Amino acid sequence: MNRPPTHELLALRFGTQTGRLARENFLFADDPCATDTPAGFDFYIWVIRGQDQVIVVDTGFTAHTGARRGREQLHDPVEALTGLGTDPTDVSHLLITHMHWDHAGHLAAFPTARVHLQEPELAFCTGRAMRHAAPRRPFEAEDVNAAMRLLFDERLTLHQGPATIVPGVEVHPAPGHTPGLQVVRVHTKRGWVVLASDSSHLWANIRRRAPFPILDHLASMVEAYETVEALADGVDHIIPGHDPQVATRFPQVEDDPRWVRLHEEPTAPYTDPAALELRERVIS
Repeated sequence: MNRPPTHELLALRFGTQTGRLARENFLFADDPCATDTPAGFDFYIWVIRGQDQVIVVDTGFTAHTGARRGREQLHDPVEALTGLGTDPTDVSHLLITHMHWDHAGHLAAFPTARVHLQEPELAFCTGRAMRHAAPRRPFEAEDVNAAMRLLFDERLTLHQGPATIVPGVEVHPAPGHTPGLQVVRVHTKRGWVVLASDSSHLWANIRRRAPFPILDHLASMVEAYETVEALADGVDHIIPGHDPQVATRFPQVEDDPRWVRLHEEPTAPYTDPAALELRERVIS
């Protein structure tokens, strides 16, 4: 059996939220992680490089939208590509994990890319659920309209299940957070790494089976943890969508330290937030 080609996999921490409490990241108040201690919450986009192609996963949010929603944009996600020697016109494929405002804010910035989305995701954010304020709250109408323009321009590929984008890069449905969320599986020199995106916002969500509170379907979210684990070659091969530890556990790109190299082994151990909280209680 032929092994798929390997790819470089890079992450950019482009935004952050301050003043967030740990309990805001967990559905159940009695979870050991759900405390009133301050908790970091960061925002990422990802780049896959290999086989003479550049693939971008998610596009982040604009500074204006972030400010309106109480989040800080640290770097413009599109501009930051220049630190990797990449222009938006160099991007061949754009993979959108889901259509929430913090993942799909710059769809028009990649004029030549083929854009990939799961069909149930587009159906949801253009369907009857958007009549109600609560389910539409994580979406921006401008982002949804941008996706529809891509559909009319014949640049949006809608998947109904797993798909291979290029050899060594795959998308797999992992619904729960949204009906059409997809994760991205990338073959790297350290094995298969899965960009879990918001199927697991933090490592604690998946490792502790402690769901995040914004969800479409609870049972599907928990089952998605199993999907992600089966696709990855180990616990450190799962990359959550918002964990601050992603930016500190992996080596930086030499020419642009804003980016970290997920295709390399982590250089620092994972810190479990509940274990840290319990230790602090004992010391105090």
